[in-house]
Amino acid sequence: MRVNSEGVSSSRVYLPAGQTYSSLLDFFVANFPHIEASEWKARFIEGLVMTQEGMMVAASDSYLPNTHLLYFRRLAREPEIPFEEQILYQDEHILVADKPHFLPVTPSGLYLHQTLLNRLKKKTGIQTLSPIHRIDRDTAGLVIFSVNPKERAQYQNLFRDRVVKKVYEAIAPYSEDLINKLPMTYRSKIKESEHFLQMEEVDGEANTDTYIELLEVNKPWAKYRLSPGSGKKHQLRCHLNALGVPIQHDQIYPILTPYQEYDLDFSKPLQLLAKEIHFTDPLTNESRTFTSNQGLA
Repeated sequence: MRVNSEGVSSSRVYLPAGQTYSSLLDFFVANFPHIEASEWKARFIEGLVMTQEGMMVAASDSYLPNTHLLYFRRLAREPEIPFEEQILYQDEHILVADKPHFLPVTPSGLYLHQTLLNRLKKKTGIQTLSPIHRIDRDTAGLVIFSVNPKERAQYQNLFRDRVVKKVYEAIAPYSEDLINKLPMTYRSKIKESEHFLQMEEVDGEANTDTYIELLEVNKPWAKYRLSPGSGKKHQLRCHLNALGVPIQHDQIYPILTPYQEYDLDFSKPLQLLAKEIHFTDPLTNESRTFTSNQGLA
């Protein structure tokens, strides 16, 4: 794997023996049918396809069996996220970042350079950074990265074994009925709905639980403290929506709004913040506590 000056990692592809292609371009077009030939031509022209030694290759070059080539993704246009992440802690094992709203953690879809991972690689020069957990692009707050690939699994196991305590804050409507029940643990079974972006509650044994507390009231809004015991996709957003208090500026619950590709409305960030994280470091056995410097309006 190589990393370019923007902190973007390459992908690697093997050219097997026993196959015949008139050129490298023909190989890539045949083996990546979801990518247009014009896109591969542009990548070759921009020097985004190379040998493992970093030598650029051309689209018209001959097919070389039993070799590996490296290639980089290319985006003609990418949304610019005008908010800066902050590194809260860094040692030889982990890096803890405070992510702004709107910034994805890892590359996907329209996002490549404008991701927390690639920004941190460029900022720190540590190309082995890898997130050990993730939060939604819409959510702000704490994300922990492993520095050494050989140690990553030990940190990920903390989340698998549910021994990490995460605390979120959210702004949502004030509800007299809900306030009178707090603090409470809300449990339900959620699964993906017909639309892949949304989760939905269904009948059956609960697979999620969230401890909900009231922090502050400023009618018609209230600030809630959320401590998830499980880690399902959109769990907090789904739970508050089910309780009749969807998170302020949520573009998915209760109503899925059209996806904004480039012209993002930065004036309405989702009012959900990954505020605290607590765990015992599996390598040093130290008790770790990190708190986001951000707050919700």
